[in-house]
Amino acid sequence: MAVPKRKTSRQRRDKRRANHSIAATRMGRCPSCGSPVRPHHVCGVCGNYRGTKVVEIEP
Repeated sequence: MAVPKRKTSRQRRDKRRANHSIAATRMGRCPSCGSPVRPHHVCGVCGNYRGTKVVEIEP
């Protein structure tokens, strides 16, 4: 069984954890209606995806 030979220092531990923070979700703009939309998702306002009507949205 693998066992560490030395204690991990605080500096090395914290450098490893520097990338564990939560990032905000990136948002783009729908090209047809301009509302914010997540990347690779259908627009919830107009139902378009990459310039094509995919889903019929009911008011």
